[in-house]
Amino acid sequence: MINEKLPKIWYGGDYNPEQWDKEIMDEDLRMFKLAGIDVATVNVFSWARLQKNEDTYDFEWLDEIIDKLYEKGTYVCLATSTGAHPAWMARNYPDVLRVDFEGRKRKFGGRHNSCPNSPTYRKYSTLLAEKLAERYQNHPAILIWHISNEYGGYCYCEQCADGFRSWLQERYTTIETLNKVWNTSFWGHTFYEWEEIVSPNALSEEWGVDNTNFQGISLDYRRYMSDSMLECYKLEYNAIKKHTPDLPITTNLMGLYKELDYFKWAKYLDVISWDNYPSLDTPISLTAMTHDLMRGLKHGQPFMLMEQTPSQQNWQPYNSLKRPGVMKLWSYQAVARGADTVMFFQLRRSVGACEKYHGAVIEHAGHEHTRVFRECAELGAELQILSDKLLDTRVEAKVAIVFDWENRWAVELSSGPTVALKYVNEVHKYYDALFQQNIQVDMIGVETDLSSYDIVIAPVLYMVKKGYAKRVEDFVHAGGTFLTTFFSGIVNENDIVTLGGYPGELRKVLGIWAEEIDALFPDQSNQIVMREQWGELKGEYPCGILCDLIHSEGAKIKAVYGSDFYAGMPALTVNTYGSGQAWYVATSPEPSFLQGLIRNLCENKGIIPPVAPVAGVEISVRTRDADTYMFLLNHNDHEETVDLGALKATNMITNHQIENTIALPAKAVIILKKQ
Repeated sequence: MINEKLPKIWYGGDYNPEQWDKEIMDEDLRMFKLAGIDVATVNVFSWARLQKNEDTYDFEWLDEIIDKLYEKGTYVCLATSTGAHPAWMARNYPDVLRVDFEGRKRKFGGRHNSCPNSPTYRKYSTLLAEKLAERYQNHPAILIWHISNEYGGYCYCEQCADGFRSWLQERYTTIETLNKVWNTSFWGHTFYEWEEIVSPNALSEEWGVDNTNFQGISLDYRRYMSDSMLECYKLEYNAIKKHTPDLPITTNLMGLYKELDYFKWAKYLDVISWDNYPSLDTPISLTAMTHDLMRGLKHGQPFMLMEQTPSQQNWQPYNSLKRPGVMKLWSYQAVARGADTVMFFQLRRSVGACEKYHGAVIEHAGHEHTRVFRECAELGAELQILSDKLLDTRVEAKVAIVFDWENRWAVELSSGPTVALKYVNEVHKYYDALFQQNIQVDMIGVETDLSSYDIVIAPVLYMVKKGYAKRVEDFVHAGGTFLTTFFSGIVNENDIVTLGGYPGELRKVLGIWAEEIDALFPDQSNQIVMREQWGELKGEYPCGILCDLIHSEGAKIKAVYGSDFYAGMPALTVNTYGSGQAWYVATSPEPSFLQGLIRNLCENKGIIPPVAPVAGVEISVRTRDADTYMFLLNHNDHEETVDLGALKATNMITNHQIENTIALPAKAVIILKKQ
């Protein structure tokens, strides 16, 4: 439970009453009651209002807002507002301004506009967080702290370059070690003094997106920038904890956002929160995977859905309305996958600037007689019925997929073998194969213990960090099933190739070695040809992007390539290692092959779905002790019938008894409690 003061799934979102005349808040609070809103996130971007100059603070207006919310029955998620510094700070202290990738010094404007290594920013942001904590430490309205907002964006100023050199000294100790791990003998890059090192940007090593001459340098700069922003967060975190040690603290993450290593950040968040903004055409399974990834950051702990839109967004190329029922459907998708909150950006629509066309619970019409408000109120009423029943339930999985931000950076910084290789896409292919079969998945990091899983899948494990190969060997030897793919085991954590043949340190457990990697053009394909039928897998299947040319060193060959000069070479292998198996998929297959492969692996481990799959119907299960709750979400535009088998259950909203089959209207959600 995030905070025992409100023992239910929290319902609310971002609220900015300081942007409107005071009397509007009274009307908002009336409508909050109608909608079932019980949490408001306030003070997200109010630094300029709170602090008009270096020495003058004004909290009275915030006192009034918080008091008024609490008086009317709405709790508060209190933000520190440090996501955008005030104009006076930029004018008086230019060190607070970022330098962009092209080497240009920014002016005041936008947001995320502060250099994370600016002494000025760190001083005043930490001071503001502490003043807020001192003032509101005993206020009964405060449920949780929200530091800054959606951290992101790199800086390339001189103070960041200085910080980078210090970070490198701490990481590598000597310049000789750094030269070795960066392979600086290439292109005459040997460094003799730390001061010779500069930030990798458009003026030095990089160009465009993810193009670099020196992967090791660029990889370390990404680590350093992620750490720099994390340090800013930690300074505020520690300042707040001094005064409110028992209140949880979070910051809103952005799902698959590339620039920050969220597994490293998660160690310093009391609860994970994130902002979910899929497009109308985003694959449902990709959103599900991202929820699972956010849940996986803290080993299955329930998370917060901090933001979503009730209707439409404003920043995508085409900002479609959420069709009737979709807001509720996608909200429950988050809950089904581990969220203990349903929150929106925003509760009332802005009247000006770039977010005035971003949806809200209360639209510009200003009253409750809108489709969006009615749908929000309906969901709010259902969350009241659910009350605390789902709190602290967990999603249990016997299959895990490995996701690693540093590996992602390294894969996509690679100069070759193909620009078509996108890490998230390859991970999602395997996730989707499980999703389509109603198999629950944990998304895990490389530090996660593997022993609780039957199957671990690590797509494109290009970077094998120190000690990880041994952990994989131990997992397989003890009876686990491990699967990895093409372009795996190539480099260490410094992006230096492991010599002796791919897949490097994974060669022993996989029982193969690869001598070449073929990159296929977008209009080219090869074929995976099964040697014999295995379950539903038979015949041949298209494959593409990359094809590893591998040889068996004890692994059994299950399928081979069908064409080109490497026709007949292994495309799918399995190696018995101890009591377990290690599988290698040497290319990128089409979906039906992966579904057949995953189905066979799960059946071999006795992993079966809770109900038989129905296309377009998502299933997720949350459990606590003897209580089991099954979510059925129909993403289709038509009714579907789901066969429940022998399951007998109760509809959590209507309290009706259900058995045998259940009809799901289009876009409907039904939550069942197993009897």
